[in-house]
Amino acid sequence: MPSDAWEQAHRAASQAGVQLRPLASLDDADRILEVMIATWGEHQLVPREMIRALAESGNVPYGASVGDRLLGYVLGWAGVDERDGLHVHSHMLAALPERRHRGIGYALKLAQRAMALEQGIRVARWTFDPLVARNAYFNLHKLGAVADRFERDFYGRMEDELNRGERTDRLVVRWDLGREPGPRGIPEGATVLLARSDDGSPQPRVAALGSVPAARLEVPPDHAELRTRAPAIASAWRDASAEAIEACLAAGLVACGFDREGSAYVFAREVGA
Repeated sequence: MPSDAWEQAHRAASQAGVQLRPLASLDDADRILEVMIATWGEHQLVPREMIRALAESGNVPYGASVGDRLLGYVLGWAGVDERDGLHVHSHMLAALPERRHRGIGYALKLAQRAMALEQGIRVARWTFDPLVARNAYFNLHKLGAVADRFERDFYGRMEDELNRGERTDRLVVRWDLGREPGPRGIPEGATVLLARSDDGSPQPRVAALGSVPAARLEVPPDHAELRTRAPAIASAWRDASAEAIEACLAAGLVACGFDREGSAYVFAREVGA
């Protein structure tokens, strides 16, 4: 399987117009920092010596390059989880702003998957902001991961350009690396637990989740834009989404799909293959 996984990763990289390579040197660490600053600004950077130490300990970051120019990277390390035991914790995935949404992130995640399988690791975990719809689609639909945990204010106060002023709520992803990447089968007829009203504000709906096979939670298509245009409504979404997600997880439902057209999560009790 690792050889097939590498073939998938390199094929995705070719489609994105990049080459994959390990980033193990100090010069590579400096290149990673350049992409990191372009993504999050100069706050709360991972130190270059830490990047070098990760590579030395077998947690080698992978990069997407054109020639000598690094366009994106993925960075993580081996962790231990109560449920899954040994797994990869994928901490960062980034691409230069002008090269986003062109398949680089997908190729890098497939490279991380291939490297983990090569090391005998079959699960990856990471966190993401549930109000970033494009990341929800990428994680749950494109990769076929599930989100089975939720943490309010996971990182506490952050000062980077993407998170400044926001409560750092995070869904925790579980990606079965032995499964072929791609969307899962999800039940139809999901009960709507959270909807968007005509003015864009959250509209929670009362529902008994004990017996429903699936629940649907709508979120703003672009929460970052909403924060600029209507900060009070954006703030209301933070609380409403947290309450709805917690209700789903408490009822035994996990996030297993994301409808990009409707900008909505699907939480289900039985997760399809």
